Amino acid sequence: MDNKITIEGKAKTKNGVKRMLFVVVTIFLEVLLIFFLITQLSAPLAALAEAVLRIVAILLVLYMYSKPGTSAMKMPWVLLIMALPLVGVILYFLIGKNGGTKKMTLRYKNIDAKLMPILAKAEGDGAVSKRLQEIDPSAAGIARYLRNRAGYPVWQNTDIEYYDDASDGLEAQLKEMRKAEKFIFMEYHAIEDKESWHRIEEILEAKAAQNVEVRVFYDDMGSIGFINTDFVKKLESKGIACRVFNPFVPGLNAFLNNRDHRKITVIDGKVGFTGGYNLANEYFNLTHPFGMWKDTGIRLEGDAVQALTVTFLENWNATKDIEKEPLDGDLMKYLPKYDYKAKQSGFIQPYADSPLDEERIGEDVYISMAEKAEKYCYFVTPYLILTDEMIHALCLAAKRGVDVRIVTPGIPDKKMIYNVTRSFYAPLVKDGVRIFEWTPGFCHCKMSVTDDKMSTCGTINMDYRSLYHHFENGCWMYDHDIAVSVRKDMESMFKEGNEVTEQYRNKDKASMKISMMFLRLFAGLM
Repeated sequence: MDNKITIEGKAKTKNGVKRMLFVVVTIFLEVLLIFFLITQLSAPLAALAEAVLRIVAILLVLYMYSKPGTSAMKMPWVLLIMALPLVGVILYFLIGKNGGTKKMTLRYKNIDAKLMPILAKAEGDGAVSKRLQEIDPSAAGIARYLRNRAGYPVWQNTDIEYYDDASDGLEAQLKEMRKAEKFIFMEYHAIEDKESWHRIEEILEAKAAQNVEVRVFYDDMGSIGFINTDFVKKLESKGIACRVFNPFVPGLNAFLNNRDHRKITVIDGKVGFTGGYNLANEYFNLTHPFGMWKDTGIRLEGDAVQALTVTFLENWNATKDIEKEPLDGDLMKYLPKYDYKAKQSGFIQPYADSPLDEERIGEDVYISMAEKAEKYCYFVTPYLILTDEMIHALCLAAKRGVDVRIVTPGIPDKKMIYNVTRSFYAPLVKDGVRIFEWTPGFCHCKMSVTDDKMSTCGTINMDYRSLYHHFENGCWMYDHDIAVSVRKDMESMFKEGNEVTEQYRNKDKASMKISMMFLRLFAGLM
């Protein structure tokens, strides 16, 4: 078995890892220097600095307490700041202010001010929303929330194909990319410059030579263990435009904590792909660092692909300051109108989630799925680190008699996070939620399904990092055949896995190890 593992574990690419270590050490030294300078002040200045610091710490705690949001995210910071004011205040301003820097927040605001009206224009007169309201007002409420708070419309005239294996999704992507005539957009958290990517790159290079516009976009931290900075130069030498999201560089940059976790491919604005898998060998089971790798994805064809295109263009353009460099020229050319007649009649709403606003879109959709469930509600996630609000929603659904089940991995990629995940089992199963661990290997899917009616598929894990810190994307679907496909796939995971519900039913917080209590308390900072 190959013992090398993804960036979400150990890294493979030596150059990338060296750069990461250099940046981490540099940031640590900068924090240490600030700490040293403050502590080495003369006695009168030190006393003054300490007094000011304590006032700042108290004001900061009051500020956090007054802000809307989950207590699970506030409490670790409150305790850290009150116990160690200097360290707590420095760390909070470095990574705790989840909104990133003011500069990046303004940049996204300006970008969205130009992109979202284009998407609204493509939506038309809102007839699809009205149709959904007539069919199911409860489901229409979720769609309305996503439209009003995230800016993404609900669509019909879109066919969806579900892939219960990432390899099938990759093959479908390769097939569609070979047909590209105008453009190919690809945005991924992690890219590994090996066999799976080489198959993609060969097509991209050929298409670029045919004057097809090709863009590749990846997160620096997500890919740092796989590729180095030469990757951009290599692609550009082949006519492929390439940009890096949020480069991991030295400096006390609050925005470093916000990563691009999205996974999107769009071809000609007609066909789009998204799901849980990145573009690295292990996702397609060419290597097996954690046993079998389970991942899923979907293919969209039709009107809703426009939402995926806009999501890509948002982060692509965020790599530059649009006050100095304007957005791409005619953006409407990337949202073409063409005569497509879908075979499926259901509703679909691709959406994006950003850490730079006050809306927790991903978490709210998952909570809504549990709240709307009448018979069953199933979830699958690689990491289970929940807020009190989500725990309450899941447990309340189970108390109502809804069959609530959650699938997590049987083999972890991060042992510490895996232990934190397991620490959430007891309060859930106590109220009737059933927990399954997928024992063949690592389950990286991020999906939910309710009553064979509603389902989601995308990049959003059920953990703080996905729900609060990352740029994410997902698809909410109603009255599509995909709901049955997702449910059947999850049922197969139940059978292949091991139900641990009874094992944790009688466990309580008092039996939890002190180390686990500590990790659980500070899970929101991980």
